[in-house]
Amino acid sequence: MLTIMHILLIHQAFAALDEPGGTRHHELARYLARQGHQVTIIASPVSYLTGTQKGNRIRKQTDDLGVTIIRSYTLPVLHRSFIWRVFSFLSFMISSFINGIFVRKVDLVWGTTPPIFQGPSAWLLARLKGIPFLLEVRDLWPAFAVAVGVLKNKLLISLSQWLERFLYRHADRVIVNSPGFTEHVKERGARNVTLIPNGADPDMFDPRSNGTGFREKFNLAQDAFLVLYAGAHGLSNDLDVVLDAADELQDDPSIQIVLLGSGKEKPRLMAEADQRHLGNVHFIPPVSKLEMSTALAAADACLAILKPIELYKTTYPNKVFDYMAAGRPVILAIGGVIRQVVEEANAGVAVPPGDPQALGDVIRECAENPSKCRKMGMNGRALIESTFSRQELADQFTTLLESMRS
Repeated sequence: MLTIMHILLIHQAFAALDEPGGTRHHELARYLARQGHQVTIIASPVSYLTGTQKGNRIRKQTDDLGVTIIRSYTLPVLHRSFIWRVFSFLSFMISSFINGIFVRKVDLVWGTTPPIFQGPSAWLLARLKGIPFLLEVRDLWPAFAVAVGVLKNKLLISLSQWLERFLYRHADRVIVNSPGFTEHVKERGARNVTLIPNGADPDMFDPRSNGTGFREKFNLAQDAFLVLYAGAHGLSNDLDVVLDAADELQDDPSIQIVLLGSGKEKPRLMAEADQRHLGNVHFIPPVSKLEMSTALAAADACLAILKPIELYKTTYPNKVFDYMAAGRPVILAIGGVIRQVVEEANAGVAVPPGDPQALGDVIRECAENPSKCRKMGMNGRALIESTFSRQELADQFTTLLESMRS
């Protein structure tokens, strides 16, 4: 017999389907609602991707399936500096806790990290309400922040590592979205660790679509071989390497590179591309998940890239699964577990991270072999349908939630 639950999610970086950014949590919440569960999400009114206010968002709204989203005050300074970013996290930590107190008849609190600072809010709400606390680990913070050089202060590092261990030890269940995270969280005290990997909803994408309208909208040549990167423009994303590769490719005007998204590094990258007269690089503003299928359909190949940092080999980036669901070959400048997925499915081509020459060479090779690219793209699509379908993963997630309440 189905146990109907009221689930409270605390998530500063939450993005609804009609907003730019990762929408995995809205997709999961809507799936839970279809199963009869009640879901309330406490989220920020400030876009985690752009750092700006999300228009004239009302404080509380309910979507067509009954998922309630409460926008909780957040200091709008995400992209000013690291210290201001921490203040933004702390403001949401406090406001989300206060708002969470007034959400009634909750059966389970679902916390997610990063940002890690919202974890204590979720934990404390769960303990005050006497209900289970589920911690979802989407990123190994603070380890990633230290590795990339964003977090340098020794005291802050120590405090962050203490908080990380505290949350792992005190969660009733820990979920990781990559097999590369399991050992890390267990070594730091996590019990009852479950892997539910990132995936994609194949029904959101049509691999037969050619994205002509998207190319027209952004003045992209219809006959060009288009390589598209979709996602954050931050320090970790190593997009300077893409600019260097584009410089190497300027002798072939039939190859064009699109960087779709936003982030702290985007203004600098745009200025750099302009200074270097990179006419083969196009910067496009972020689009909502509802529009992402059209954007990916316009691409001949899609790019995923991170800095050449050992820890990044543990990641399962969301964008890679969306690329495969769209039936587009993945050009992958990330090593580790995600490379294994792509290569075993023959769903794309991997290059060493941090190597612009290798990246440029692979892009040329793909442009010269469009039929091979299409075959790799469809291989990726088949893998999503068989192994990484959002519905199948949502089934696993729902079963896990219900087992925590029973």
